[in-house]
Parts: sequence; C-alpha cells; structure tokens
Amino acid sequence: MAELNPDAVLQFVDVTVRRGTKILLDRINWTVEEDERWAVLGPNGAGKTTLLQIASAAMHPSSGEAYVFGERLGRVDVFELRPRIGVASAALAERIPGGEIVTDVVVSAGYSVLGRWREAYGRLDVRRATRLLELAGVGDLGQRTYGTLSQGERQRVQIARALMTDPELLLLDEPAAGMDLGGREDLLRRLTRFADDPDAPASVLVTHHVEELPPGITHVLLLREGQVVASGLTRDVLKAGPLSETFGLDLEVHRNRGRWSARAR
Repeated sequence: MAELNPDAVLQFVDVTVRRGTKILLDRINWTVEEDERWAVLGPNGAGKTTLLQIASAAMHPSSGEAYVFGERLGRVDVFELRPRIGVASAALAERIPGGEIVTDVVVSAGYSVLGRWREAYGRLDVRRATRLLELAGVGDLGQRTYGTLSQGERQRVQIARALMTDPELLLLDEPAAGMDLGGREDLLRRLTRFADDPDAPASVLVTHHVEELPPGITHVLLLREGQVVASGLTRDVLKAGPLSETFGLDLEVHRNRGRWSARAR
C-alpha cells in the first residue's frame, strides 16, 4: 500500500471501481499536491470521467481508499468537501437550467445550487461573478440565458462558475470540447495564465488530445482500460512510448514553445 500523504490535495490508494462485471478503474494509485497542475489523458472508456467523479467527491470507490484534502471518502461528510472543489464537466452542464441567466449560473455556485431560487445575492457576489466571466472570455454574456449559448460558451461559463468559491482544487473535464480553433487557442491562453499564478489552486484537466494541454501542466496521468499506463512529470510521460501504448497506435510526439502535438507515424 502506498504511504499516505496527509498534505496531499488528492490521494488514491489502490482505487477500484466496478459496475457489475465491468471494472472502470483498476487499482489506481495517484497523488496530487497543492502546487501541481495535472492532465489526465486516455481514449474513450479509459476511466477518466470516473476518476474525476471520485476526485470531486461525487462517487466512492468500490474498493481501495480515496482521500480528498486528507479526508477519506466514506468517512467524511462530502457536503463539507464539495464547496472546496470547483468542477466543470459535461455532466454538470446537462443539469444547468437553460433559462438561467448566465451571471446567476456563476454566482449560484457560492450557494452550492444549480438554478436561482430565493437566494439573495449581494453586490460583491455579482461583481465577482462578472469578473470571472471576463477572465473566462465571456464577460459580455452575463445577461444571456444559458440555453442560448454555444457549447464553447457554456464551457467558459462553467469554468467561471467553478472558480466562484475560490476552490482549493479545480477539476476541468474536456474544457475545450466543442470549441473552434480560435476559441480553443484563446481558452488555452487563459488557462496558461491561470496555471502560472502561484496562488491558483491545484488542478486536474481531463482531455483526449495532447494539443489541448496548456503550457504550465506539471504532471500527466495516462489511462487505458481503467489502468495507469504512466504517471509523473509531463516531460517524462509525454513521450512516444507511453502515448502509443495508451492510445493503441504508433505515435510520434513533438513539443514546440511549451505546446504538445502527436500524430501517427
């Protein structure tokens, strides 16, 4: 068993998730420190979303131990943990009411709700939400309804929402999905600035594509069929061998000015 690190933001010890006879995660050992920026890569069905659900305290492992902020899932009130975690994911996007005003989508994160009810939002809350929308590149959409936004715009609004509570851990599930080339590059530029901020929280970004990794990613976890292929510093993991094994294809890998790319040989 891996040695426990009480200061880790996340720690998985032999984490396994089963659904019937299918194993979604198989004995995962993984630790995220507070000053680290992780990327998780793998093909469809690799277990990336399941990994993120456990990291967000939305799911418990079938076996093994998962610690979030030093607290073991299953022995802690997850409702105390969740406000400390910012999440942007497709699953969350589907739950946001289409008629909700964008500013309210963001500000309601401070109350751990989806959809505005009877909460009284103060000026400081609205001001912070507005600033975060501007940071995400959608500052002009504050009074639009969520249902009228493009998929890329919704992704940016979710990122602003994820940052609303000033989280200690930020989880981004395919943040560039649905964006055109210009939108993706603009978002990655903004995420790079975020990653360079020494006061930014620990983060985990899930994607299928190395081209969607912003400079500033410090560590990478590669998953295939629920198992770890490789894990560690970005420069040690993003190599032809581990990536080829992960995606089942003979790949060549390049890096240029901090950005990565991969293609079949």
